[in-house]
Amino acid sequence: MDRHRYRIRFSKEGDLRFISHRDLVRAMERTFRRAGLALRMSEGFHPKPRMNFPSALALGIEGADEIMELELEEPRPADALLADLRTHAPPGMQFRSAELLPPGAPKAAVCRACFAMPIPPERRESLKQRIDQFLAERSHCVVRPDRDRSVDIRPLVESLGLVDGQLRMSLQVRPGGSARPREVLEALHVADVEQNGCYLTRTAVELQQA
Repeated sequence: MDRHRYRIRFSKEGDLRFISHRDLVRAMERTFRRAGLALRMSEGFHPKPRMNFPSALALGIEGADEIMELELEEPRPADALLADLRTHAPPGMQFRSAELLPPGAPKAAVCRACFAMPIPPERRESLKQRIDQFLAERSHCVVRPDRDRSVDIRPLVESLGLVDGQLRMSLQVRPGGSARPREVLEALHVADVEQNGCYLTRTAVELQQA
């Protein structure tokens, strides 16, 4: 059977940042149904749409450049697929690009994720100092609730800086995991900024080259 696999980039903005990953999957399924596009289903007693998100986004974070891969029952030109999805997208979701993958193409594997968050003017000077301190550290271990041991996030932070009033970070994604953006906020003593009205945006998701 021929497999019609597509890679789609989309954004998830505004109030959509408050929906869970499971709800995002349901929203995607509804969008495809409204567009009259039949998703290919898995086999077995509980078939599910063949839809994959290589890097799920945490609740409360906007996604400006998210990735999903999927299979359709019938082939569809990528530009026509993109037009159909844009017509039926819910508020806060924008479909940016669609690509028909060649046969045998590997699944998307993320190697890097970039984030940004606005910082109030009165917090910027102290943040600059804390960024310098963090970057000078050889290690920075954090304890996660779902782990029984600490994780050193310092090697996973590729870049960190304050640019045009925004904290920007580039985080490596490795097979064993990644630094989480909120762990970096905690390390920089600005986690309260997010809690007081500012929010994180994942600005880019970069894939390993085949």
